[in-house]
Amino acid sequence: MLRSGNVAKTIAITNQKGGVGKTTTAINLGASLAANDLRVLIIDSDPQGNATTGLGIEKSHENFTLYNALLGGFSIEKAIVTTECEGLDLLPADKNLVAANLDMVDLEEREFRLRQALAAVKDRYNYILIDCPPALDLLNLNALVAADSVLIPIQCEFFALEGVSQLMDTIDKVRESFAHALKIEGILLTMYDDRTNLTRQVADDLKEFFSEEVLSTVIPRTIRLAEAPSYGKPILMYDPRSRGAESYIKLAKEILENEQRKQQATQSAG
Repeated sequence: MLRSGNVAKTIAITNQKGGVGKTTTAINLGASLAANDLRVLIIDSDPQGNATTGLGIEKSHENFTLYNALLGGFSIEKAIVTTECEGLDLLPADKNLVAANLDMVDLEEREFRLRQALAAVKDRYNYILIDCPPALDLLNLNALVAADSVLIPIQCEFFALEGVSQLMDTIDKVRESFAHALKIEGILLTMYDDRTNLTRQVADDLKEFFSEEVLSTVIPRTIRLAEAPSYGKPILMYDPRSRGAESYIKLAKEILENEQRKQQATQSAG
């Protein structure tokens, strides 16, 4: 299922709050899309490099990373590595990426570095997923400017609504400041435990506030999902029959169906 024009759709997976399942979602959504015979690139844009570790890629000072692609003056292709998961590639990160925020400050068009770097490979993939850092910094801004849409993982907890409202304000500013038609791919409820009243209440509040932007797929809180990264594998390779694997397969299906529906609506309007 290729997108029209065979140019990758780029999705930034972001939330300025840490620990909400951004990296877990990037890895497992990427693997689930690849399982649908799609070509997928995950960009690890977090200096912690958790997506890199979670996909079993060793961090070495000899390897090129996102830092080199943003600031090294050479093609992004040199830094992209294949993973054990067929159809899934990775642009890795390591702790050197911390310096990128400082090193980009004085550069011209500093917010467009990632978008410009990705232009060389966008026709090779169906989807590019950017695992963003939990901060509203230059790395995050580069991801938002490079992306077509934003997927927002949210843990159902007390401050969830407040956090996502701040992020929506940031997205509006990006749209305005860069004349960039950034869309909302969806709000994804993660670490979902329907046994608690708080989880159900927050989910209801989010659906009431953001209505159709809240995806119908929810990601459960499971031990197997938490274990998989320590083995350097997506949940589909670690435990394909688990609830976590099922939920990410369902998420990939929902995103693909939404995309198909939007394309049909555009064609009908045209």
